[in-house]
This record gives sequence, structure tokens and C-alpha cells, in this order.
Amino acid sequence: MAAPRAAWKGYVKFGSVAFGVKLIGAISEADKIHFRILNRKTREPVKSAYVDEKTGKIVSAEDQVKGYELSNGDMLEIEPDDIKALKPVSEHTLAISEFVDQDEIDQRYLEKPYYLIPADRASSESYALFRDALKKKGAAARSSVVLYQRGREVVIGPSGKGLVLTTLRNNNEVVSEKSAFDGLKETKVDPEMAEIAGLIIEKKQGKFDPSKFEDTYENALIEMIRAKQQGKAPPKPAPKPKENVVNLADVLRKSLEKEGVKAPARQKERKRA
Repeated sequence: MAAPRAAWKGYVKFGSVAFGVKLIGAISEADKIHFRILNRKTREPVKSAYVDEKTGKIVSAEDQVKGYELSNGDMLEIEPDDIKALKPVSEHTLAISEFVDQDEIDQRYLEKPYYLIPADRASSESYALFRDALKKKGAAARSSVVLYQRGREVVIGPSGKGLVLTTLRNNNEVVSEKSAFDGLKETKVDPEMAEIAGLIIEKKQGKFDPSKFEDTYENALIEMIRAKQQGKAPPKPAPKPKENVVNLADVLRKSLEKEGVKAPARQKERKRA
């Protein structure tokens, strides 16, 4: 099996220490179902093309150039060399700007993970030193990198025998929780119901195990494709769940009983006792 292709090559620099590294993609879309667009009449695949909005003619790749629309509607041409000239001198260096506690990293800002591996044997010792120091301190390193012609903020943290680099979303890309939750009213929760809900959580307690994750939508796509191949009717869609919250306390008690746990006595029964 061929080694995965590096998405980026360069150096990690912290203090006076620098060592070579490579970035390898940590996620894959290889097993996902991908559809082609067909001509419904001929059932042949069709290709996308850039068309001149004014003439309606297809524009060949060599005649295409990036453009930025100005406020007056005019287009400003941006040549590839104009963009290349913007790349910083440090585009091949991950200079560590600071270290942060891993527990303080807001998960909403994490975007895409990559494996960060030593570029060669000479870099292995410094790589291991950096990894173990992060492990010992429970820290992650903050840096930035030019990746796919775009500057990205990143964090680097230990993972098993290696390091994982994760690109970060910018602050203006993350919707503030205040704008999302501002309309929520304070609701007082019944202590009895909170106790039952806690027991359900305890009963269904598990460990974070990605090997058990299942893409039910992807599975449904596969079933539908197989059915069409065999000339059978496609599977029926799953029925929508019915809202059954007439008496929340009773619903919670029934949920707990399904888990084989006896629900605690009601408050009225406790008072009588």
C-alpha cells in the first residue's frame, strides 16, 4: 500500500529547536457514496463548465482568471502571481506562538485534523521531545500555516505515538451562543424529573468509541441502490417519532423502566412514607 501523500511539508519551530515534519490527512471520503450527474435522456455523464455570462460560450481553462467584483460592478483581474506574492516567507514553518491548556480549547473552533509526522529520522528525536513535553503539560501548541493557498490558525496536540494538527475556524465564522440561546427562557426543572433523567444517563453510560459510529443515511443510500439494481421497490422511509411529552415525569419513568431500572418513589409517596 502506497504511503499517504503529504498535504504540506515544512518545519516546527519552538524556542531554538526546529525539526522537519509532514502533514497527512486524518480523514478520508474514499468510502462515501458519490453520485455523478447524468443526462436524463441519454443516461450519459455530463461535465460542468465555465460559461461566459454575456456570450454564453464555454471559456477554456487557459482563458480563465480570478476576478474581484468592485462596489461599482467592475471586475478587477487577480493573476496567480499576485496571490503567490502574498505568501509569507515563513510559509514552510510552523512557528509556535503560544501554548494553551487542551481543556480550554473550544470545540466549536476545531475544523479539520491532520497527522503531523517526522519528515525523516533526523527529526524523530526532536519530534518525540516536543510530543512528550505537550503530554506532560496537558498542553497544545498554537501556530499558523499556509495550507492550500490560505493562511490558517492551527493547534497541535499529542495523540498516541504522534501529533495531530487541527485547523481552526476564525472567530467571525463561529456564531455566538448568545445569539442562538438569547430567546430561551429560564425554566425551573422538577428535582424528581432531574433525578430520573440522571439515572437514565447513568444506565446508558458508555465510552467514546468511534468504531461503533454508523452512518445510517449512507446505509440507507446503499440499500436503495441495491434495491434499484435488483428491480425492487426502494425501502420505506422510517416513520417520524411522535411527540409523547404529555406528562414528562411519566415518560421519564417509562424510559427508566425500559432500561431495567426501578424508578424512584414519587415525591408524594416519599412524604407519606
